[in-house]
Formats: sequence, structure tokens, C-alpha cells
Amino acid sequence: MNKMLGRVTGALLALTLSTGLATAASKVTIAIGGGACLCYLPTVLAKQLGEYEKAGLEVELVDLKGGSDALRAVLGGSADVVSGYFDHCVNLAAKKQEMQSFVVYDRYPGLVLVVAPSHNKEINSVKDLAGKKVGVSAPGSSTDFFLKYMLKKNGVDPTATAVIGVGLGATAVAAMEQGQIDAAVMLDPSVTVLQGNHADLKILSDTRTQHDTLEVFSGEYPGGALYSTSAWIAGHEKETQALTNAIVGTLAWIHAHTPEEIMAKMPEELVGKDKALYLAALKNTIPMYSQTGKMDPKGADAVLAVFSTGSPEVAKANVDVSKTFTNKFVEQVKGTTGTGTK
Repeated sequence: MNKMLGRVTGALLALTLSTGLATAASKVTIAIGGGACLCYLPTVLAKQLGEYEKAGLEVELVDLKGGSDALRAVLGGSADVVSGYFDHCVNLAAKKQEMQSFVVYDRYPGLVLVVAPSHNKEINSVKDLAGKKVGVSAPGSSTDFFLKYMLKKNGVDPTATAVIGVGLGATAVAAMEQGQIDAAVMLDPSVTVLQGNHADLKILSDTRTQHDTLEVFSGEYPGGALYSTSAWIAGHEKETQALTNAIVGTLAWIHAHTPEEIMAKMPEELVGKDKALYLAALKNTIPMYSQTGKMDPKGADAVLAVFSTGSPEVAKANVDVSKTFTNKFVEQVKGTTGTGTK
């Protein structure tokens, strides 16, 4: 009897250990190109809602100054996945570096070209930025790409401005208000914060809405997405699917809840002291968030067209843009835990 009990106990112990190993959460590090930016909110909110955990992941979010810094973290091996703008995948494809987006959470880029309050009288158009100091989140980031595109589109040599990295959030707002720069490419909530402080704030270009995005790019233009090297994705399909499940679930949750409910879930340090301004910025941003997580192939084509216009290197590279994204993982999402009612 004792021998039988011992065998049963041993079998149960082995089963418990094996089950524990089987259900152990996979660890993934995501580098974010500026966690305070509302364009990246779904990545942060997914952690706040426990969506990564529900998908079987232990996710560490690393908050960096800009998208280029987040990209370097992945290429350097200190992070697994970038939460940043899809356009980096296209730009790197021209350099024969294979990066691939697998879930898109921003339908529009949300980039806004803003004049510093102290320079309202002298800067009235993009052309007036020649010879000026213009802030971007970090050199080589999507904010920098957008600036160069807008300059070239308006007949200004992209090298004619002094590009200065000012980060996102409070550092960018301070640089604008203290006159350290003449203009900047910014994102919400920083734009709404400035608008709240300066009623006469001058905006030269705005891509927070479908109308403005179509006007600037002549088509929809995907912004924030999760992406990584093609090799990492191929070797971590389980983790890639879990990340996709978490983001799609979070997008469903966003569109099923009020801005107030969304704000209540976000970390206090990201919301800041002025909750009214953050809420106003969030209301401006919610239409930007995808409802499906899918990449629109036409949007990817638009990104390639923009980069081909602004970069001779990309134009000559014959980039196959279809290899810079995949919808496979989004299409395999069976059901989300993020649904609910308003």
C-alpha cells in the first residue's frame, strides 16, 4: 500500500512539475520609442490590463527616448521586440536588414509639425523652417523621417534645418516653451498640452485624423506597430502570436470603453498631474487606434512611396514592401479577452 501511495505521489509530483514547466510564462522584452506618447498607449495598456499575462507572457517594457533608440535596442540584442513606427521596417529593408511588423495598433501616424509659441510671427509655413532649429524625438526616428518628408514636399532641402533630439512628453514641451527650438514634430499628449497653454499655437501639419493623413500622404499611413527581426519572429512564433493576441485584445478593450475608463487604467506617471489635458489628448487620439490590428497593404505601399520620395537610397533599393509586414498572426487570433461594453 505504501509503495502504491509512493508511486501515485511521485506521479502527481512529476505531473505538477511538468505542468508548471509547460505553463511557465515566456519572457519577452519590448522596447518602446517613448512610453509617454499616446501613439504607443496600446502597448502600455496591454500590460496594465494583464493582457500579456493572459496570453502566457512575462513582458518587460523598456521605455526609450525615440523609435530609433528602441530599434537599436532590438538590433543590439537588449530587447526582443520594438513598439514603434512601422516605417522603420521599410527604411531598413532598403539596407537589406529584415524587420517585420506583425500587429499594427495605429491606423494613422499622429505626427504634428508645431511652431514654438515664441516664433509664431516668423514661421507661417513649412518653407519658413529653412535655417531653423527643429525638434524631433531622436535623430533617425519617425518624427525625423516625417520632418524630412515635409521639407522635401514643400521644396526645402531636408538638410537645411538643424535637427535636435528633444524626446517626447515633458522634455519636448519644455524645449518648445523655453525657446530652445523654433518648431518640432510632436505627438499627443504633448500637442494638446501645448494647445492648452497657448491658444494661438500654430500647427503646420497634422496627421492625427484620417482627413489630415490623406491630405499629407494621399492615403492611409500606418503608425505604431509591434515588429522585430524576421529571424526572431520565425524562431518565436508562439511568443509572437501571444503578443498579437494581447494587443488585439487591448484594441478591442479600448474601443469598448470610454476615454475616462482608459485613462484610469494608465500609470499615474504617464497621465501626469493635469488629467483634464491628458483626457482631451486621449479623446483626440482614440480614432487613431486600429480596431483589427491588421496592416492595410495600401498603407504599407504609402510608407514606401513616402520614403522613396525622401530617400534616394530607398528609391533605388527595389524594396518588396510585402516582406516588411505579416497579417498571419492577427488572422490567427481566435478570440480576445479585451471585449466589453461601454
